[in-house]
Amino acid sequence: MTYGTSGSDRQSKNERREAAREKAKVLRDQQRKKEKRSKVVLQGGVIIASLAILMVIGLVIVNSVKAPSPGPRNMLSDGILIGEGFTATPTAALQPGEDPVPNVVDESSDVIHIQMFVDYFCPICGEFEKANGDQITTWVESGAASVEIFPMAILDRLSQGTKYATRAANAAACVADASPDQYYDFNTILFENQPKEGSAGLTDAQLIALTEEAGVAKPSVIANCIEEQKFKNWVADARARAQNGPIPNSNVDSVAGTPTVIVNGVKYTGALNDPKAFSAFVIQAENTNFNEKSTATPTPTPTPTPAP
Repeated sequence: MTYGTSGSDRQSKNERREAAREKAKVLRDQQRKKEKRSKVVLQGGVIIASLAILMVIGLVIVNSVKAPSPGPRNMLSDGILIGEGFTATPTAALQPGEDPVPNVVDESSDVIHIQMFVDYFCPICGEFEKANGDQITTWVESGAASVEIFPMAILDRLSQGTKYATRAANAAACVADASPDQYYDFNTILFENQPKEGSAGLTDAQLIALTEEAGVAKPSVIANCIEEQKFKNWVADARARAQNGPIPNSNVDSVAGTPTVIVNGVKYTGALNDPKAFSAFVIQAENTNFNEKSTATPTPTPTPTPAP
């Protein structure tokens, strides 16, 4: 007697092979679907991560690009006007995009109006201050003259990358904004402590110490202003305006270099380090009203610091 399964219950070799192929096909289809789902999830994650990164970058850019800010108060003309007793003329701040508003000069007045465009890193500006600072101080203190000081930054390239000219002009603007009646003293102290051209210049901490030496009001406000370089953009814009000109209340088309000194509307072209020559020019200008044909004394002068 023979025992075993019948032929109808037993799969042939071909049938088993076909079943294996079908099972393998099902497994492959399942794997492909799984991989496809994983790829979709991965791509979605990458897209979400990319969008998140772009949002972060966008926020950083938005936060780093600050809206234009006003210039310093009391410098609506791009300069600060200082009169008898070293009192500054108060003005509003120059708003972004607006043109400077010149100070009104009373041509019938006996007060001499001196305009000075200076770079606190300019050695020739230092020579002019050393030679003429005392007599200008006497004139202003007595009310015989007013002085309008325009801080400029031309010599940044000569301070070993620290941009001292800009930082010094910004410090001056900080004082004008928060403690204008101490500006004249700070101007004098900056020149007394003028670093050598080609050096790194004074540090922000040293500039802050000089404002305290000048006896400024709100020293902490001014210190923050200096450290943040609050008026850095205004310094650059004011320089461009002076270099493009014209200079109001004068016969000067533009400021080609520093120092540029104007007395009653007429540019001084005499010797910058000769106090007698400058005094004679001021005395001559005292009774001379400005007009377009006015000329300055022909005394030779050192070449001023050129604009870049």
